Amino acid sequence: MSRLASISLVLLLFHACGAEENGPVELTPPAKPAPAPGSGAAGVTDARLVGADAEHGNWLTYGRTYGEQRFSPLDAVNDGNVGTLIQTWGFSTGMKRGHEATPIVVDGKMFLTSSWSVVFALDAATGRLLWKWDPNVPRQYAKKACCDVVNRGVAVYEGKVFVGVFDGRLAALDAETGKLLWQVITVDQSQPYSITGAPRVVKGRVIIGNGGAEFGVRGYVSAYGPDDGELVWRTFTVPGDPSQPFESKALEAAAATWNGEWWKIGGGGTVWDSMAYDPELDLLYVGTGNGSPWTRHIRSPGGGDNLYLSSILALQPDTGELVWHYQTTPGDNWDFTATQHLILAELEIAGQPRRVIMQAPKNGFFYVLDRETGELISAEKYVTVTWASHVDPASGRPVEVVGQDYADSLALVRPTAFGGHNWQPMSYSPLTGLVYVPAQEIQGAYRLDPDFEYRPGEFNTGTDMNVFALSTREAVSGHLLAWDPVAQKEAWRQQHGLPWNGGTLATAGNLVFQGTADGRFVAYRADDGAKLWETSTGTGVIAAPVSYEVDGVQYVTIVAGWGGAFALAGGDAAAAAEVETDGRVLTFALAPPFPEAAEIEQMLTQSGELDDAQRLFHSYCARCHGGGAIGGGVLADLRKSSPEVQGEFKDIVLKGIFSGKGMPSFSQWLTEAQVDQIQAYIRHRAETTP
Repeated sequence: MSRLASISLVLLLFHACGAEENGPVELTPPAKPAPAPGSGAAGVTDARLVGADAEHGNWLTYGRTYGEQRFSPLDAVNDGNVGTLIQTWGFSTGMKRGHEATPIVVDGKMFLTSSWSVVFALDAATGRLLWKWDPNVPRQYAKKACCDVVNRGVAVYEGKVFVGVFDGRLAALDAETGKLLWQVITVDQSQPYSITGAPRVVKGRVIIGNGGAEFGVRGYVSAYGPDDGELVWRTFTVPGDPSQPFESKALEAAAATWNGEWWKIGGGGTVWDSMAYDPELDLLYVGTGNGSPWTRHIRSPGGGDNLYLSSILALQPDTGELVWHYQTTPGDNWDFTATQHLILAELEIAGQPRRVIMQAPKNGFFYVLDRETGELISAEKYVTVTWASHVDPASGRPVEVVGQDYADSLALVRPTAFGGHNWQPMSYSPLTGLVYVPAQEIQGAYRLDPDFEYRPGEFNTGTDMNVFALSTREAVSGHLLAWDPVAQKEAWRQQHGLPWNGGTLATAGNLVFQGTADGRFVAYRADDGAKLWETSTGTGVIAAPVSYEVDGVQYVTIVAGWGGAFALAGGDAAAAAEVETDGRVLTFALAPPFPEAAEIEQMLTQSGELDDAQRLFHSYCARCHGGGAIGGGVLADLRKSSPEVQGEFKDIVLKGIFSGKGMPSFSQWLTEAQVDQIQAYIRHRAETTP
């Protein structure tokens, strides 16, 4: 490679900050791969999942570890150098609507999903597509979605990739080829069930829940065998028809907390998102959802707590048997699900180490529980809360505010069904001791539907949607909240203009990453919240980032694509995001060291090639792309070429691969060496002109 071509390569890498989709950029020369922790996806075993925290370079399960902290121990990207982060590759999913997936990264391969439950396998260092699997969900199933045709990701285990398909299937794919190995139907497809959550694999069982409570279904969570999809156990979360035998003593006890004929309209309590697992206690934790319908005045006339709605359940992973429960919103009346992210941690509280489970559910209180017993340790408001004054520490029950149950009249309530925090994952840094919550402030209007009549398969909330759906951009906001779970108070916040911002990632580099509804990806200093870096994503971000390492390079990846409940139903407030909906995967790494512009010019001048390169450009390129490589605004300004274009520069100039766009081949007049000179001149001009 000539000296000029070497400079061209350095300049190309530096300008990767303008990278576009499907444009990989190598950050380092090819190197021998580091010893793999295992043999790829085939090597993901129970032991490896339990020990996932030791694999700093991988992201083996939904929250990186069973404890779901979403904390990366990698620190090559840190608060001292994050400002030099550049996009190294991008990948277009080709899908629109909401993208909510957390990628799984195993030994250099990335597995993720898009809308409509489509699965992709990518090279984690370059973004190259390895395979794609489309379950071909019938599009009419969209009517069964309360909150968009989204999917939050896959699980990887023993050479298989497991995905919950929107129409209720659970599918197992070969991790190497994407070939379908087996699929089972996990729901009654004649009813309005759906699957949007990511499965987990615990003790050799694939755990999956479902959604649909707004439409009138009965919630449950199931475990399947990984080799053949055989059902191992199923745990219902609310009681069924009391004239029939109860499936467990727990459900028999729960039935005493219900009134009326709830089973005829489902009951609700779907397990549509959060799970966590403690291998030491051998407890699987799941969060349950709202009632069906939302309002208890119709669902359970006469009152009652309606177990196990809006609850955290601790289950035996071998059998699904209930060990303990904690209900965050007894007799839920507002769609205050407890399906939000669950985090396991060890905290020192009152001078004693405690093994805790933490959650910031929709209802606006941040809960810290003893994860062995379910005992309430503390609960405090993390956003504005009007429906309850506080949580009684003795009983663990919220103390409701009179009139906020909208039994007799319209009530303006905070939070609303969108929640003080929704499904977007929060993260926890054991270094700062803070939890980073995608919090939001949205006022809700609730009133009983005076004409409610149960309509099978339709949206059956029991509330007057005519008032609920009215929201203006002035009445909503969001913020990144750093919460101290021991002191139960805010440490810092970064205010956003809109709600429905993305999930968070904390790293050992003293960083917190979050995407935003208005199309930005931002890094903050984890201990004090200072904004350190920001880039545009081109679409709204609602998913959570991950970080991983390949061949010694730390990467940060975000799946972007605007959608979900607020984007669909938020009206004027959601329109304020003003973003596109095209799904994409964006990956970033540190830029390599780069010489100053003066040094580059000196190197070019000393090499004697600058004049030749400039002459070549003006002879063949300037008549379309501008004198001095400064575009006039009609055709592309080549100084701003994306890494995709730069990487294909020779093929564009010599092979005419852009001839369909009006860019002909110059192979008759130019050699490869001369094209290298032209490209280096363009990059030189990018550095020496505004």
